[in-house]
Amino acid sequence: MGAHDHHTEAKKVGPIRYVRLSITDSRKSEDDHSGRLIESLLNEAGHYQVASMILKNDPKGLREVIKKLCEEEVDLIVMTGGTGLSKKDQTIEAISPLLDKVLPGFGELFRSLSFHEVGSAALMSRALCGTAKGKVIIALPGSVDAVRLAMTKLLIPEVQHLVWEASR
Repeated sequence: MGAHDHHTEAKKVGPIRYVRLSITDSRKSEDDHSGRLIESLLNEAGHYQVASMILKNDPKGLREVIKKLCEEEVDLIVMTGGTGLSKKDQTIEAISPLLDKVLPGFGELFRSLSFHEVGSAALMSRALCGTAKGKVIIALPGSVDAVRLAMTKLLIPEVQHLVWEASR
């Protein structure tokens, strides 16, 4: 089965049930622009938001939330924030042990696309996509521009395909 056939089958998945998590020590709901952008783009694409949360940069707390969500009726968990290089940025370290599979191409393609917008600073991105217990888990940087790029160029076009593959 080729990519075209996969996309055709994946469309049968229908609307995706997703949770959006913003990982931050500084944002509140009123200024969580990246989180709201994720919701807006997924909702506009016809998907269904199950929940949204703002969480502190706390690896143990994040791991517990992800574990719980992996037991819920959710197809996709999208996170923004906590993917940088500072000591407080622990999103990747928190979720990596939970992943059954990692899709390195997601981060690689995101960095390639980012390079055309921000130049060599793209190498500092640790955007990640993987699966855990049949759920697709995405970690994006906290910037609005990075979220827009990842959502419009990578996630929205492939989300049903990713969910379909992860659930097989």
